[in-house]
Amino acid sequence: MESRVPTTTDEEVAALSRSTDRDSLFMQANVLIPGQQTPVTVRVRNLSAGGMLAEAKVRGLAQGAAIEAELRNVGFVPGRVVWVGEGKFGIAFDHPVDPQAVRRQVVQKMEVPAHISALNNGPLYRRR
Repeated sequence: MESRVPTTTDEEVAALSRSTDRDSLFMQANVLIPGQQTPVTVRVRNLSAGGMLAEAKVRGLAQGAAIEAELRNVGFVPGRVVWVGEGKFGIAFDHPVDPQAVRRQVVQKMEVPAHISALNNGPLYRRR
């Protein structure tokens, strides 16, 4: 089998990072970018302990720019832009994160009305 040489920036980065475990996912995150007044909402396409692939059209984003990504269940994580492609860019985090923690769903305890919670006190049938 003949190996193919990467031809685009995206392919080169993907080829270099194949050894890193990463989770493919589809979620959103906010990214604080220098020069932007408000956080930019990006789609997170894959995530590893060391970085992520973000998808968004951001003008003026340069390789090496310091950013902060707000990840669910983790908070703000500082990092740097390592590559910029068409509508996508790669971020290398300054310190490792737990990708499984980011994927975890946020579950809030719901308040159950008294008339429904009373149903949990015993069987739902009556013996004869």
